[in-house]
Amino acid sequence: LADKSNVSIITSSDTLDPKNLLNIYDYPPLLYVKGSLTGDDVNIAVVGSRVASTYGKFITERLCRELAMKGVTVVSGMARGIDSAAHRGALAGKGRTIAVLGSGIDVIYPPENRKLYEKISANGAVITEFPFSTEPAGPNFPSRNRIISGISLGVVVAEANEKSGSLITARSALEQGRDVFAIPGGIDAPGSRGTHKLIKEGAKLCENVYDILEEILPQIDVASSREEPGKDVDAGIDTSLLTNPEATVLKQIGKKPVHIDGLISNTGYNAANLLTILLTLELNGYIEQLPGKTFIIKE
Repeated sequence: LADKSNVSIITSSDTLDPKNLLNIYDYPPLLYVKGSLTGDDVNIAVVGSRVASTYGKFITERLCRELAMKGVTVVSGMARGIDSAAHRGALAGKGRTIAVLGSGIDVIYPPENRKLYEKISANGAVITEFPFSTEPAGPNFPSRNRIISGISLGVVVAEANEKSGSLITARSALEQGRDVFAIPGGIDAPGSRGTHKLIKEGAKLCENVYDILEEILPQIDVASSREEPGKDVDAGIDTSLLTNPEATVLKQIGKKPVHIDGLISNTGYNAANLLTILLTLELNGYIEQLPGKTFIIKE
């Protein structure tokens, strides 16, 4: 049945099994996979209410599109509302996305997400621990949620009331040692009560993609991609139109990422002045900002 459905069955001993998932104590013994999990090491889960507001869906799609454009794989549960918006945003950003089901791999729920299911499996993966033909019964979803958080470096709750199932995902994330982020909303909106409660309890407030990237960056091995400022600078860049401060800063930025702290140390400019210079260089197409306040020459 698996071969006929183009579904792979992987176990915890397979090299394709998600590395992050193996770090949780109750990892699933096997996964049914439609699509591919290759290269999905930097994952962020984005979850929320099934009955989402227009604001919640808009913010979620925008955030997930930007995450995808930064090379992050977006993980969610393919449910109505925020989950579907998260997958759509990642697909719009031409990135990868993973859907974790609370049913069998051949049971699409909700049924109106059939086209989304097909797009996700073609641009990432649909996965589940449940056997073929398993219906989406209530007890399956808390179990599903531990995989959503377990496969990820962090979990973003975009919109949730006080009884939302996405809060279970957030609790699973905390138990697994993952970062938890929450997007604030209107103080009178029911969908903000759960996220505001998370923020009060210590979740990181998330207003944009950099709030996430700056937290997860230390978990990613970037040591090999950094070097001393000023190396590999493209000598062919025309700096005649730059001010002296702009030219000074540009000389410190090369083809490999340079952190803003290194630029402050090497140029002597304070953070406020340096950020203004960097913004001007970026707007004029000389440099590009990467996650974690690092900068690189734009080729």
